[in-house]
Amino acid sequence: MPTDENLKRLITKYLAEAKLMQLATSSGSKPWIATVWYANDESMNLYFISRRLRRHSMELERNPNIAGAIVQPHTGGSGDKVRGLQFEGIARECNEKEFKIANDLYRKKYPSAARIPPKSEGTENSIATFYIVKPSLFVLFDEVNFPEQPRQELNI
Repeated sequence: MPTDENLKRLITKYLAEAKLMQLATSSGSKPWIATVWYANDESMNLYFISRRLRRHSMELERNPNIAGAIVQPHTGGSGDKVRGLQFEGIARECNEKEFKIANDLYRKKYPSAARIPPKSEGTENSIATFYIVKPSLFVLFDEVNFPEQPRQELNI
């Protein structure tokens, strides 16, 4: 059984290597999922850009509880060893301080990304902004590093 620190290191490495996450939101009893580009910090927070008028962005305003998944491309196909990451937590629009952190991390990971202006430079209805996901639980499914017990949980 890995220690929390070893598991945290593996998850942080996985987060740094992958680029897309699927983010599940809901309104009432209706779920929704969106695929977004993300960057992460050392505290395992995830930052993504989205338009404020997208369904998932509007649902986050009413219900910040989310779930998500991050899977790196598997090129071999069925039968290959699987690695994937699921998480749950809360998400919301970044405040000013988080916005700067998100912008710096995002531009480092995606140098060609267009600049996103902060709220202070735009309007409340600016086209896009950064959101922060604060995971409370990660589930790493990793047949490569844990062939006997691939499902590993990390509570944050």
